[in-house]
Amino acid sequence: MAPALIESNADAVAEQTFQKDKNQGSYKEAFSQSSATTNYDTEINGSDTVEPAKYPNYLPSRNGSQLIVVKDWDDVTYPPYEPFDAYEHGRDADPSFPNLLKEGVEVKDITANIGAEVHGVQLSKLNRAGQDELALFAAQKKLVAFRNQDFASLPIQEALDFAEYYGPSHIHQTSGAPKGFPRVHLVHRSANDTTSKDFFEERTNSITWHTDVSFEMQPPGTTFLYVLDVPKAGGDTLFGNMAVAYQRLSPEFKKRLHGLKAVHSGHEQAQASIARGSVVRRTPVSNVHPIVRTHPATGEKALYVNPQFTRRIVGFKKEESDYLLKFLFDHIALSADLQARVKWEAGTVVVWDNRVTAHSAILDWQDGQRRHLARLTPRAERPFETPFEEK
Repeated sequence: MAPALIESNADAVAEQTFQKDKNQGSYKEAFSQSSATTNYDTEINGSDTVEPAKYPNYLPSRNGSQLIVVKDWDDVTYPPYEPFDAYEHGRDADPSFPNLLKEGVEVKDITANIGAEVHGVQLSKLNRAGQDELALFAAQKKLVAFRNQDFASLPIQEALDFAEYYGPSHIHQTSGAPKGFPRVHLVHRSANDTTSKDFFEERTNSITWHTDVSFEMQPPGTTFLYVLDVPKAGGDTLFGNMAVAYQRLSPEFKKRLHGLKAVHSGHEQAQASIARGSVVRRTPVSNVHPIVRTHPATGEKALYVNPQFTRRIVGFKKEESDYLLKFLFDHIALSADLQARVKWEAGTVVVWDNRVTAHSAILDWQDGQRRHLARLTPRAERPFETPFEEK
């Protein structure tokens, strides 16, 4: 009797699919970057179809095939962060905002629940009292789009000095940065980059609700993002009000959430960077934070979970944790009535409070137009919660 045929080779499609799923995991990355997807010649010199980058000093520094952040040496790494005493300047602010919102300043709410657009203020000219008021105003509005700003034209160190009034800057573990300025996080998709087509071969949408680097022991508070180059249409950013998201829950549900803590992980982000041949500058970390956190200036409570980085509720079995986190993630994603969409235009600086918001970039243009922004990310206090209050 002839022996049965035995298939010795694994199915190629199955193996490729397994590797894709392994690399993607629970971390979804629509705006991945590396020098492999950046045409530096086009960015610096332009081409027949595109202009050079408006701010070449903000292009991600490179060395060989990798993005680096300082000097000209390979494999730049940084030690783990140590705890520090954070100071919340919003607590020192005059709530009538006399230094920030002077006569003639125009403030227009973006929606009824979140966001404002401001004309007539030059952030770089604020005094310290005005900066204190900015922290409180951002905490109250959750996000503020300041138009006609000069941030992009300032020397990079001056922009950093302004932001670091609010706390020491975070150095991102996987992104590009301008040469000599590792504390500036770049969001950069270069001209003629059409890798979005590859992304949508595997995904149905680009929405990635998150709070920036919530896996750190002391994640950011007041945060700045300013535009350098953007497509003529597309590339907007969504913001959600996590304080209202918490308020929408029933009293009994809110009571159950209080006291719960969740693990936030940066390991998946680091692994995704390695998978695309890019860098990891610090040993990845995980930290435990309360699911409901309290803002140190306003006393407001907000949900502090997000699908990009929140992995497990402490003390729950996996199925229990997955069930509750899915409800909270869906609540955040589906609540369009507590969200705002910011459209970028030249001279825009968005200031938001990472402690009481979530946000997502939108990858909705596929014609190779450049999208280039810079983020300044001061770290704040370790998340804490105050006791549940019956109302």
